[in-house]
Amino acid sequence: MTADRGDSRRKTDGPSARGLAAVLGLVVATGLLASAVTAAQPPPAAPAPQPAQAAPAPAPTPPPPPVWTAMRPDQVDLLRKTLGQAEAHGFAHDAFVPARLDALLQSQSGDERHQGEIQLIAATLRYARAVHSGRLASAAFMDPWGMRPAPFDPAPGFLAAVKGDSLAAWLEGLPPPYAGYESLKGALATYRKIAADGGWDAIDDGPDLKLGDKDPRVAELRDRLAIEDPGFAALPRPKLLNLFDQPLAEALARAQRRYGLNPTGQLGKQTLAALNRPVEDRIAQILANMERWRWLPQTLPADRIQVNIAAAVLTLFKDDQPTLSMKAVTGKPGDETPMLTSQIQSIVLNPPWNVPSDIAAKEILPKERAHPGYMKRNDFIVISTPEGGSRIQQKAGDKAALGKVKFDFANRFGVYLHDTPTKSTFSRFSRQASHGCVRLEKAQILANALLSGDAVWTPDKVQQTLDSKKTVRAPLPAPISVYLMYWTAFVGPDGIAQFRADPYDWDAALMQRIAAPAHGPA
Repeated sequence: MTADRGDSRRKTDGPSARGLAAVLGLVVATGLLASAVTAAQPPPAAPAPQPAQAAPAPAPTPPPPPVWTAMRPDQVDLLRKTLGQAEAHGFAHDAFVPARLDALLQSQSGDERHQGEIQLIAATLRYARAVHSGRLASAAFMDPWGMRPAPFDPAPGFLAAVKGDSLAAWLEGLPPPYAGYESLKGALATYRKIAADGGWDAIDDGPDLKLGDKDPRVAELRDRLAIEDPGFAALPRPKLLNLFDQPLAEALARAQRRYGLNPTGQLGKQTLAALNRPVEDRIAQILANMERWRWLPQTLPADRIQVNIAAAVLTLFKDDQPTLSMKAVTGKPGDETPMLTSQIQSIVLNPPWNVPSDIAAKEILPKERAHPGYMKRNDFIVISTPEGGSRIQQKAGDKAALGKVKFDFANRFGVYLHDTPTKSTFSRFSRQASHGCVRLEKAQILANALLSGDAVWTPDKVQQTLDSKKTVRAPLPAPISVYLMYWTAFVGPDGIAQFRADPYDWDAALMQRIAAPAHGPA
């Protein structure tokens, strides 16, 4: 059993009167308490609300006047060209272009050209919002998508750029200024070309294939891998296409790494399923991840922690360079790790675990009933809360579900990063197994890295404190930002696109939400 989230991640996590009373009642029934715990009483019923007189409907807000400013012909041409190239950013080629725009812009009538420029500017502002901050309205975000773009009004910048003759620079500065976004743009072009060339054929189902096997499906595998692996495609074609040879095994292992699978170099069911995903699915993954890049701020701190929830990997950046990476365990479907940004200001050494009431009811107490003494053997106690109630807590120690180190940070989901005594999960390639928090493979190494330079909290001091089993909070020399993000498509250092599973189905949910046309009021 491993703890994985704080007290407020779900509505059921809080100490509700009846829910917590039921939990603690079961604890009392087990005989674990030296004294009875008084259950909290439900709050008195509030008076029924009285119907109010209907207020008169407010007058509708008039639409804002259209944005317009005089532009030179070359500026008009630049805007029209930019809208025509929106497809490079993942938008439909005509997503922002009204049907009669070109006819109006080329009209001999001055009034029609003026109307065309108004429509062109409105379309440009829609494009600017979409490419800068994404296409989702606030109401369209799922609750766990806590990473939200900052409000952005493109009109002032646009007007200043037109008047200051800096329109090209303004347009170039709209997309996310990150190599991760630019590399996905390149991957999008690559996979769209693959789709235009016919995509790839699915490999027939059948028994697993390995080095030395002869099978007609080996030739299918060979053709499939060559489409995504330029190095393999450049090798001379062997005489025996149906023979599973060493170059094919090496190419298959590379493909497995690209898909986040165990690189065995053998074709099994999981690898076959990944290879048989149609190219359109991969394009959709790229588009979803490009959209998420637009939710980030325009600048990231040079020192930061990034967690890829989908890949279950943590990376520490110093001076904008990755200096430490480790495996993580993130939330299982149903207990999703949310996307968010916050700051870590201190570290808890030898942390206790305040067990959320629903986990106590669903996991801890059933184990106690099935195996009497389970709670005592695993250092669970009942403590009083500041609100006057009680809850189950696991004491710090060798059995502590949070391990030896906890990295907490303010967030409405009640999640945090922490150590774990359960190390076996890190050997998996799919590591969505927690209650929502992020378990770390090398928590103490990360703690020492964050405390580096502190005159008090040296590595020796950290170890001495851990050995003491006492719970101590160590402040960081400087706060560090943490970003929990969900990347299922990215480009590796070799320039090849990599894909991961979509464990929460968030790619599909996002693509459904942005499928609506981008046309709308400026």
